[in-house]
Amino acid sequence: MRILGTGSAHPKLTVTNQMLEQQLDTSDEWIVTRTGIRRRQIISSEHLDELAATACRRALDNAGLHASDIDYIICSNVINEYVSPGLSCLINEQIEASCPCVDLNGACTGFIYALDVADSILKSRKNVRNILICCAEEPTRMVDWNQRNTCVLFGDGAGAVVVSDGDDLMAISLSTQSKHEALYQKNALMNTPFLTEPGIGTPLTMHGQDVFKMAVSSSYQDIQHVLEETGMTKDEVDFYLLHQANIRIINHIREQMNLADEKFPVNLDKYGNTSSASIPMLLDELNQDHRLKSGDILVFSAFGAGFTTGACMIRWSKSNVA
Repeated sequence: MRILGTGSAHPKLTVTNQMLEQQLDTSDEWIVTRTGIRRRQIISSEHLDELAATACRRALDNAGLHASDIDYIICSNVINEYVSPGLSCLINEQIEASCPCVDLNGACTGFIYALDVADSILKSRKNVRNILICCAEEPTRMVDWNQRNTCVLFGDGAGAVVVSDGDDLMAISLSTQSKHEALYQKNALMNTPFLTEPGIGTPLTMHGQDVFKMAVSSSYQDIQHVLEETGMTKDEVDFYLLHQANIRIINHIREQMNLADEKFPVNLDKYGNTSSASIPMLLDELNQDHRLKSGDILVFSAFGAGFTTGACMIRWSKSNVA
């Protein structure tokens, strides 16, 4: 598998920490110190499928392809306003593609899971050449906006990549530590006359210390697995693109590996935690800013509810933006 193009899209509304000070018992200093986040883009008048379609069109343009060239669409999504159809079907319609499509929910690790699924499809299906992966998320719809410990963390957005046949996926490591109570949200489903207990919904609930410990340990272990599998040293990797959840988590992993800041690009200060969209959005930013060169070695690492974790190593062979 190799990456042919990248794209991303963000809501137009910027919500700064200073704006949140007006409605929450918090401050810019409190948020920045604990998270590294200064602002985030939040859906207001847009719909998530529109953002997803925009990111996909930009990835197609960057790859020099048209929607008719796509043989399969994989969408990573945790929550959106549609229960059915899947978000991938809505994307298929909006970009005027005509191909099989499927949604997956790996929480914040969804992009790496989608890469693994795409690689398997490319290996097993001779009639599939180009796959569009879109990670579109609106976690700001999952939180209670009166709870400062969760609502300040998130932003909305979409990131997309087009992948095709190749040998740039060097290694991948996926795992799950089943501990759902560390990070979860429950929807209130429609009631039936047969239920003994009515459904009760809860906003996103996070046990911060548990998430921090699992994120740091699992990310470090997953990265070590892909390094060992490829025989690469940590210094031979050009960039580590970690899930943009919290600057403290990223810094702790970087310090454990004893590597320079420059190897760990971040954009969470501008966008917050955008769940599975965070890594493809960051990848697109590096691509559009011409910070990537052909032959660069990239490691992606993510962790999310479940508790799902994953890392992969990619050789960047795209020479420049289209």
